Amino acid sequence: MHELGIVVRVIEQVEKVAEENKVKCVSRLTLEVGEVSAVVPSLFTDCFEWSKKKTKYMQDCELNLIVLEGISYCQDCQETYRTTEHAKKCPHCGSDNTYLVTGNEITIKDLEVEMPE
Repeated sequence: MHELGIVVRVIEQVEKVAEENKVKCVSRLTLEVGEVSAVVPSLFTDCFEWSKKKTKYMQDCELNLIVLEGISYCQDCQETYRTTEHAKKCPHCGSDNTYLVTGNEITIKDLEVEMPE
């Protein structure tokens, strides 16, 4: 289960940003996770809920997990297609000359914070 390692790294980054900006707390974290990133959303959420209890700024943080569709591009016919439905082979022309455009990323999209009074 690599989700825990990813959660720990994300929390480290968020905690660092919170410390640098002298926030009171982080109330909401929005993450974009690609559907072919090998992250299982339910496991990630469970790991996040367990890990946030050990933080300084994220104790009550709500996680908003956005799953991004895996999209590939065919360099031969210049069409895009859903990666999870067709893998590496282009459904339009049958070519293997394709690459993943989106769907394998894990990105901190947004933080909502409370500032001290």
